[in-house]
Amino acid sequence: MLLTLPVGVDGKAAVAILMLPASAATAEQLSLARACSAISMASLLAGANRNTDKESEAGSGNPALQDMHLLKMILDHLPISLTVQDSDGRFVLANAMAAADLAVSIEKLLGSSPGDFLSQEEAMSRREWERGVIEGGKTIMAETRVPDIGGERILLTSHTPVRITNNTLLISSSADITEHKETERRLTERAHIDKLTGLPDRVRIAEHVDSIIQGDNPEPLALAFIDLDNFKHVNDYYSHATGDALLVKISERITAKLMPGDMLARISGDEFVLLLAGCRNKDAVSGRIEDILAEIKRPFHIEGFEIFTSCSIGVSFYPVHGRNYETLRRNADGAMYGAKTKAKGQALYFDDGLGEKIAARMEAEQRLRLAIRDHRFVCAFQPKVDMHTQEVVGFETLVRWRDSDGEIHTPGQFISLAIELGIINPITNFVLSDTIASLERLDAAFGPNTSVSINIGAKQASDIGFMTLLKDTIRESGCANRLILEITEDAIVDNGLFQSKVLPGLREMGVRISIDDFGTGYSSLSALADIIADEIKIDRSFISRINERPRSQSVLKAIESLAISLGMSMVAEGVETEEELIYLQTASRIRLAQGFYFSKPIYLDELRSGAKFGERISETRVSAPGRTSGRLMAPARAR
Repeated sequence: MLLTLPVGVDGKAAVAILMLPASAATAEQLSLARACSAISMASLLAGANRNTDKESEAGSGNPALQDMHLLKMILDHLPISLTVQDSDGRFVLANAMAAADLAVSIEKLLGSSPGDFLSQEEAMSRREWERGVIEGGKTIMAETRVPDIGGERILLTSHTPVRITNNTLLISSSADITEHKETERRLTERAHIDKLTGLPDRVRIAEHVDSIIQGDNPEPLALAFIDLDNFKHVNDYYSHATGDALLVKISERITAKLMPGDMLARISGDEFVLLLAGCRNKDAVSGRIEDILAEIKRPFHIEGFEIFTSCSIGVSFYPVHGRNYETLRRNADGAMYGAKTKAKGQALYFDDGLGEKIAARMEAEQRLRLAIRDHRFVCAFQPKVDMHTQEVVGFETLVRWRDSDGEIHTPGQFISLAIELGIINPITNFVLSDTIASLERLDAAFGPNTSVSINIGAKQASDIGFMTLLKDTIRESGCANRLILEITEDAIVDNGLFQSKVLPGLREMGVRISIDDFGTGYSSLSALADIIADEIKIDRSFISRINERPRSQSVLKAIESLAISLGMSMVAEGVETEEELIYLQTASRIRLAQGFYFSKPIYLDELRSGAKFGERISETRVSAPGRTSGRLMAPARAR
């Protein structure tokens, strides 16, 4: 755009023309540009305000004076505040808007300095700042807030030091950007609104909580972390659209419970954070939290369905549990996790003891992630033995986490955590790769006919992507016919995806399937008939003291009969005593077993050193007389 301004130069009328890229400028910037161009010309006439009245009386026909008068009128009509100060800080030029901003007349403003309208301390600070700007020789832009009726205005001010005819001047112009800032605020808020529920998002509530805490007189507050229980089941059973509708209705129920100063935000899929203003401790919020728990447990009617759900809530308090949003959120999240662990559908309040548990858990998570990154896992192999011939017919590969300090962690200490964190896949991939790489050494010790089993998690079994990559690795190894995948019964019974999509490809390659820990999951004996598997591993809970428990003996016989009729081999897990072994040898039709009675898991390094299964090594518990041609020799009574 073209901006034209009438000016006087050397006593002659002239027009200043300024070219501005209008498409790239905001309204405030254009106003500011107009002001700056006007000021640059007006500064040549710095005495215009002081002399206009007198000289107009003395020589109203003087074109130069008329020009100056016209320029003054233009400056007074600009929608910005405009001032020029001399090297001593006195105002030598000002327009009407500047006078209005300072609530004084132009006559009183000229010849004065900003310090005349400030306290002594503020005046000294202002003068030092002005000297710094002049000495710096560069334009300074700043936002300032000035009191106004019913609130305040926000000004965008430019301070430019110039030197004209041996005069050092400070030209200042201010544009009112209050409306622009309010529009910007509304747009920012809109950008941080959850599109599904219309609630603030994680960024918005974080900023809001931190702004409260960083205020001049912050009030105590509570932060509640709300997580829906088993929300995934709603999406899976009904639909994702139904799940979305449920989230909207839940947000509406909680919002209806809000009080002035509270804020509810949706921070992720089924997680909400609730700010409860002015709440200092559990006594102040327990009633409101219980109301929310009860509201969520009431049935929701969506698309003809009556849906029941619940939520778990963790609560932390400012300032005792944190002095910023992130610390409060983390502690409330930890309390919520503790609530889910105890019993879903309840609330738990953060305390120091819980904080220690959270810290320990976070440390364990970090160490486990580092262990995966640094490949700190090793495999141990536990033999699967024919109880009648004492021959080793196979192995189960068991992973161990060798910590940086050398401590060995068994699967029970970290597998559940890895599954919860979603980092179990790389551990399983390592186990498979290490098992395949170990076959040659196992063959050298026990012959080429042994099988090797690895464990697959329930979620992994129905993960098509993961299982596809697993099958590719097995196919490339060329040893599919020697591998057995151990999968828990609930993974097979509960999800038909494994049976229909994954199992056919595995069986086509020659991979066998074993049902691990049989008897501890969902399945009844009738469910066993629907499972396509090659082997069942009877859980230790049935085997322990089997010789002393008639009821367990009856259940065991029923499992035996059905497994034999379906053509499945059986493995007794956790055989630890000679009495258990003798009972299984003489009173059951089970041939295979594994357990500490034969050997604890052994590492390949121990095979290298000449150790043998059955000897008291490392994890080995019970010694046996010896091994010949891959056999474990049991005591005479057991034979």
